Amino acid sequence: MSIVATVEFPLQPGKKDGFVDLLAETLQATRDYKGKESIEMLVEHGGTSVLLVEKWQTVDHHKAYRQWRLDTGLRELIGPFVSGLPIIRYFDPNSA
Repeated sequence: MSIVATVEFPLQPGKKDGFVDLLAETLQATRDYKGKESIEMLVEHGGTSVLLVEKWQTVDHHKAYRQWRLDTGLRELIGPFVSGLPIIRYFDPNSA
């Protein structure tokens, strides 16, 4: 069964537009990563956060992807934009 991962990026004031542009480019490689089923970027209206809602085959697929991102320099790339660590959560889909 698939899982949903959310990744919230708290941003520094005035950095949202630049971060969204950077993330849009960066996510091109994510779209082809093994185990990824879908990804959507949500930008907080009137706020300073960007939220990714990602559907993956398993938590392990997402964790492997996160490690790959860290190994390839994502931390350094987003550092000038964020105001804190990303907040990552995992959810099991459940139809109501």
